[in-house]
Amino acid sequence: MIELSKDNLRIAVQWGANKINMTSKNISVIIPAKNEGKNIDRLISNLKQLYPSFEIIVIDDGSTDDTADVAQNAGAKVYRHPYNMGNGAAIKSGIRTASGDLLVFMDADLQHNPEDIEVMLKYLSDYDMVVGARSIKDQTSLGRALGNKIYNWLASYVARFNVQDLTSGFRAIKSDIAQQFLYLLPNSYSYPTTLTLAVLRTGRTLKYVPIRVKARKSGKSNIKIFKDGIRFFMIIVKICTLFSPFRIFLPVSFFMFCLGLSYYIYTFLAWGRFTNMSALLFTTSIIIFMMGLISEQISQMRFERRQSPARFIDRREE
Repeated sequence: MIELSKDNLRIAVQWGANKINMTSKNISVIIPAKNEGKNIDRLISNLKQLYPSFEIIVIDDGSTDDTADVAQNAGAKVYRHPYNMGNGAAIKSGIRTASGDLLVFMDADLQHNPEDIEVMLKYLSDYDMVVGARSIKDQTSLGRALGNKIYNWLASYVARFNVQDLTSGFRAIKSDIAQQFLYLLPNSYSYPTTLTLAVLRTGRTLKYVPIRVKARKSGKSNIKIFKDGIRFFMIIVKICTLFSPFRIFLPVSFFMFCLGLSYYIYTFLAWGRFTNMSALLFTTSIIIFMMGLISEQISQMRFERRQSPARFIDRREE
């Protein structure tokens, strides 16, 4: 028989209390939808059957069909955009509207399995965000699978964390954390990219759980591989320069230095002289390096100011 000391017993009771509090928290499911009238009723019915106490919010992002009416009749709370503003804008509206302590984001096209929500919420007591990770087999095309592989690698380099699925829209997150990054989220489809990197670069914890994605029953994806692919890349660079600019500036500076050194060796062996081009490349390398240092300091100052509690001055004491 194992005996527990008073300290160990107190820790065990506190751990159990945290688990109970986590499961008793209010949970909101946020579903961005555009022209999903054929799918939304089935999704809401499944969610209500599995999780009757959950708040279900459908953000109608300028649909031209009966998506909003179907969702409302099915029992969901509907927030309407007067015109199409983008998937990220819908998520931001959902975060502002939701009353839950825990938020679940999922698509309206029936590709995500509502039963996986329970699995993600189980880990949310120990992690700040839990993301459903798709396998390569679940990608809709070879080009998209290859693109996501490249983005995952780049994001892993930026965040120094093994990012398994950067663009997955099926995730659960604590509400207060989602609201902290609301100002960073773009209006486009790249909100998962921004949210993932922001969570990781600010020292929050993230957990990936494997999921299986179903094929679309109707409609088609609005994501364009080339157009949105460039946007995803720019989002990664943007978040990197916001939270860890040296991860971008240092490789570029090193590349310019190596280029200048290689050109100097070539011109010295060929003509025995140091050319203006070598000087320009070396100077550019130093300038980029110094810009990286300055950006790193600005990023750190901005982060510390945002993390520090607000100071209020009582005018009556003056």
